[in-house]
Amino acid sequence: MTGPDTRNDTIWQAVADERTTLVELLRGLPASAWDTASLCEGWRIRDVVAHLVLATRVTVTALLVNLIRARGNTDRLIHDTAVRHADRTPTAELLAELRATIDSRVIPIGTTPIDRLMDLLVHGQDIAVPLGIDRVMPPTAAQLALDRVWTMGAPFHAQNRLAGYSLRATDSSWTAGNGTPITGTAAELLMVVTGRTSPDERADRR
Repeated sequence: MTGPDTRNDTIWQAVADERTTLVELLRGLPASAWDTASLCEGWRIRDVVAHLVLATRVTVTALLVNLIRARGNTDRLIHDTAVRHADRTPTAELLAELRATIDSRVIPIGTTPIDRLMDLLVHGQDIAVPLGIDRVMPPTAAQLALDRVWTMGAPFHAQNRLAGYSLRATDSSWTAGNGTPITGTAAELLMVVTGRTSPDERADRR
């Protein structure tokens, strides 16, 4: 029987793998590419990298200070702290900071190891897609992230946003929802439930 510690070790290994391959991807980019707009509206690639770094450094004090600074808006808090860090950190140093997080198992308050994996899988696409780079998601990791997003509520509110759709993964037995069918790999569905891909792009209305 697989216990929770073994499962968490597997998830953290997947997190380390995603960080490692993302560092390799970023290491090969020209400096100008870091200022490319990511899939996240209002976020440059360097801002996304800064966010992934800061996710391993969250403290209660910093969280409270930045929440006050953002007037209680958590989305603004996450965006603004990432942009500030990205603006004051040279590209090479930002890459080194991301490399230093590879084996980190720090999780912000209220999150789980799977949240860190999901964050890396999705933000990896936020970086790769605008650059025309094919970044493959491991199917098992993608399915774990997909299930987490579907059941977690905020910030994606996937079940409410996708009410009226039925999702089915073509590379596993994962299904959810009722209504107009949406099919795809777990990786493709993860992009739908996180709002990176419009559900109508994948909906089967035949």
